[in-house]
Amino acid sequence: MEKIIKQLKENLEKNNDHFKSEISTLSVGRATPFLVEDVIVDYYGTPTPLKQVSTVNIPDPRTIVIQPWDKGQLKEIEKAINTARLGFNPMNDGDVIRITIPQPTEESRKDMVKRLHDILEKARISARSVREDTMKEIKNMEKDNLIGEDERFIRQDEIQKIIGEYNEKLEEEMKVKEKEIMTV
Repeated sequence: MEKIIKQLKENLEKNNDHFKSEISTLSVGRATPFLVEDVIVDYYGTPTPLKQVSTVNIPDPRTIVIQPWDKGQLKEIEKAINTARLGFNPMNDGDVIRITIPQPTEESRKDMVKRLHDILEKARISARSVREDTMKEIKNMEKDNLIGEDERFIRQDEIQKIIGEYNEKLEEEMKVKEKEIMTV
């Protein structure tokens, strides 16, 4: 039984890591490697994340500098950034690619908050799916007479409590990111 609860917590932690990764890509007017490092580049015919073919530096709060390990990939990296529709205009100077992060407008901030809420809802849906799978396992254990009905209800309450705490944690992280986005 403890194995099922442990697995539930591990799955929720993976879900939380994915949520954090998703919200870290939302630009708040400051440069961060998270904005571009997962852009997929065609690296000699192989789709590869940008962070595996270059170094991403932040020389100042509004600039990202991408230095590929192979200068022959500059055009491919520039193309990948444009294709990703991140809202950036990469500038290729022959050695590195520079991206200046524009200051977000009020409208773009509100759009980012909407995307943030969409990401939160997807994380909640994923958590519900994990909860349902765990509940099915517990019901199957009851059917197989491995646990009694009382034990099933106790475990279901425990699972619901864990999910509630997890959702509160997601909500807190979302509020922090929302405040960060809306702060001018």
